[in-house]
Amino acid sequence: MKSTLFSIGLMASALFLASCGGAESADKEASNEESTQEMNHDEMVEKASQSEGLTVPEGAKVYFKNLKDGDVINSPVALSFGVEGMEVEPAGELNQGMGHHHIIIDGEPLPKGTVVPADSVNIHYGKGQTEVEVELPPGQHTLTMQFADGYHQSYGEQMSAQVVITVNE
Repeated sequence: MKSTLFSIGLMASALFLASCGGAESADKEASNEESTQEMNHDEMVEKASQSEGLTVPEGAKVYFKNLKDGDVINSPVALSFGVEGMEVEPAGELNQGMGHHHIIIDGEPLPKGTVVPADSVNIHYGKGQTEVEVELPPGQHTLTMQFADGYHQSYGEQMSAQVVITVNE
């Protein structure tokens, strides 16, 4: 019984660390200080529900610096994020013209104001990372980059970019 509870706790911890910290696995998370967040996701959601959100400057956008639709690549997939019209900063505070990146694996852009979930599909880069590696299984994948404010509230479709890639077997 104790080992079963321990295993369940370990799996839950691994899922939280992998999804909220932005690392590809719990093992990498333990060795990757850059991917941790000082404020947990639930605290961010609470703060977001109390905020009015921020505006997006006209012409602002995000883009993949190193990927384009149709690329065939190997895993781990190197991602390089670009942003114009806004600046990257770590999560934790709401500042006009600022935000951080998230990757949504095989999903769509989130509506403006929606808090990016912390799960296995939505990878948070709350330390302000602009270059990362993501482990993906072989096959076709849609990668959606979603820029969000300091409380993980999506800036909407304007601040998202999407590519469809194929990962070699």
